[in-house]
Amino acid sequence: MTLSVLTIVKDRPAHLAELVVGLRRSGIAPKELIVVDMGSTAPVEVADLPLPVQVLRREGSGLPLAAARNAAAQAASGDGLLFLDVDCIPMRGLVEAMAKTIEELDALICGHVRYLGPGDTRSPWQEADLLRRSSDHPARCFPESGLRNVSDAGLFWSLVFGIRRDTFMALEGFDEAFAGYGAEDTDFGFRAREADLPLVFMGGPGAFHQFHDTFDPPLQHFQDIIRNARVFRARWRQWPMCGWLADFERMGLIAVTAGSIHVFRNPTVAEIAQARMAV
Repeated sequence: MTLSVLTIVKDRPAHLAELVVGLRRSGIAPKELIVVDMGSTAPVEVADLPLPVQVLRREGSGLPLAAARNAAAQAASGDGLLFLDVDCIPMRGLVEAMAKTIEELDALICGHVRYLGPGDTRSPWQEADLLRRSSDHPARCFPESGLRNVSDAGLFWSLVFGIRRDTFMALEGFDEAFAGYGAEDTDFGFRAREADLPLVFMGGPGAFHQFHDTFDPPLQHFQDIIRNARVFRARWRQWPMCGWLADFERMGLIAVTAGSIHVFRNPTVAEIAQARMAV
């Protein structure tokens, strides 16, 4: 089983550098690294990695997450695909564990993610230090080792996941009707469920999520979220991203009914700034 590692990036050179450090320290190297650059201000560069690297440039504004992930998968030549968000550092055993699991099981496989604080990846770092400093996600419970079947397709997350390349192509990848940010991964999880593809959480070696500022709620993606929520609702007869939509509603930005979203106004610059927080 050969494994391609795929990541997508826009203006995150420091995060990408640490992801590359993690791959360089991997117990077993992947077949290749595919990087899709979603129009970064400065061209993406990957240095000092002893394996084939492709950097694919996509011009344009915004974050075309579905299209970028699909482009990475199309360029990959491995039997299996390991998708890593650019702010994730793979643990030493992740590539080997994911390749073994993909070979043994045709499934949608989420890797264990542990969260780091500010300054935790300041070089030089050791994996044992990151394990000690990091913490689990409060809403997702991973086994210590082995696999756990998950019945709720809504718990799929695209942060760190593996899948057979042939299976990804049979599912037709992420749906590019979801333009920009939001719901494309939940839709992918739902379509995997419809295709009877198991969703599993893989314990053991996973990845570290690097500290960065974010927004709660993600008002900077307001228009993308509303548009994609409508696409999802038309397809699945339920709303995705319910917590964010509820936040927008409490702020007086929208009104949500059983089948529609009415937008009263866009968030102000001040409201977006106030939503900024560090995770």
